[in-house]
Amino acid sequence: MNVGRIAAGLLLVALGGCMVGPDYQRPSLDLPGAFPGAIPADAGSEAVQSDWWRLFSDPILDDLVETALENNTDVAQAVARVEEADANLRAVNAAFFPEIDLSGGANRSAFSNKVASPPSPGTPSVRNDLRLVLSSSFEVDFWGKLRRASEAARAQQLGTRYAKEVVTLSIAALTTQTYFSLRSLDAQIAETRATVATREDTLTIVRRRAEGGLSSDLEVRQAEGARSDAAFQLNEFLRQRALGEHLVATLTSRLDRTVPPGDLAQLPLPALPPAGLPSSLLERRPDIRQAEQDLISANAQIGVAKAQLFPTITLTGDFGGESKALAGLFTVPGRIWTFAAGLSAPLFEAGKLTALVDVQRARQRQSLANYQKTIQTAFREVADALINVRQYAALESNAQASVDAARDALRLANTRYQAGYTGFLDVLDSQRSVNLAELALIRSRQNLLSASVDLMKALGGGWEPEQRSAER
Repeated sequence: MNVGRIAAGLLLVALGGCMVGPDYQRPSLDLPGAFPGAIPADAGSEAVQSDWWRLFSDPILDDLVETALENNTDVAQAVARVEEADANLRAVNAAFFPEIDLSGGANRSAFSNKVASPPSPGTPSVRNDLRLVLSSSFEVDFWGKLRRASEAARAQQLGTRYAKEVVTLSIAALTTQTYFSLRSLDAQIAETRATVATREDTLTIVRRRAEGGLSSDLEVRQAEGARSDAAFQLNEFLRQRALGEHLVATLTSRLDRTVPPGDLAQLPLPALPPAGLPSSLLERRPDIRQAEQDLISANAQIGVAKAQLFPTITLTGDFGGESKALAGLFTVPGRIWTFAAGLSAPLFEAGKLTALVDVQRARQRQSLANYQKTIQTAFREVADALINVRQYAALESNAQASVDAARDALRLANTRYQAGYTGFLDVLDSQRSVNLAELALIRSRQNLLSASVDLMKALGGGWEPEQRSAER
């Protein structure tokens, strides 16, 4: 008898350790060991932490990003999804424990003695019946259905956490980019106001020359048009800045938030990643981690579906008391109990369960394709950001040279015009060239700063130098 119980126990343990469905293994991807367009070897290689926006050393930017991460509604939604996934995981894991319910009842009934088969003499015609029972049911996880469901729920829970990191990174990047746009507009507004003042001075000079017969009415009208063009440009920049402030207010959930003017040129460029940046750093990206957790969940759901093809074994039991009086419920004579084991197995379901397994396998392949696509997209985004940082840095020096040349040309054009050696059209062309060159230089700095933010975002919010050596 003892041997049989031991054998049965061992069998239960053996069956309980079985899990149908494939175990997850990370897919192998053929990626280059470094990104194309990597920064030269003499670039900086210091670590960049997750609060990368602090590298720009701007207290206003720091406050905007921190406020956005704390108050933004998209972040609040992501946090709520994490809480939902946590609760769902607890609900799924609760299936590993027996469910215990308490039920009770009391009734008083009367019986007739005038029926065809009356009760035996001495049987009371009025009877009390009190019942209090603890009931329990439990599904034995022979085939690993519950464990696979828990594995899927755990992956979904982790996926929501990585999704929150995706939202956090995106909000930080968007806030920073918007701030740089405002700083760029501040510089463009300042430059355009100076242009308006210069063209006002030029208009005054042309009018005086026209009064003295040295300039024509055509030149006066041309000077007036040039001044109006600059004023129109200024109003457009002011409009764009107001819209940018509205976006910042929405991102920070402070609808009355304003951003004081600042100097774009004072913002430093952050550290650049080390040379030969390994593609394994893509694992820092939360969207890739989220895609992998989706793949893990889909893989586990195959096991859940396959377990439905096998018999389901459940254990049920009741324990309590039944008596005609309350005091008798808790005595040994009033004790009642039952214990039962049940088995149900699909015999004919027209292929429905097999089809459901195929459904989960197809979903797993979809998740796999999405995981591969996410990695490929991330690799491209990092490579693009590296190229943009390098090229925008070169363009900025070219833009500065263009500004210097345009300013010299304007100075010479003014001198020649006032001396009567050239027409006013040369002055107008030189003024437009200076204006375009100045604005191009400002936008070039904005593009370089924005590209550095894109690089931070593409690399998942920073990098660690030791990761590079560890992957070699």
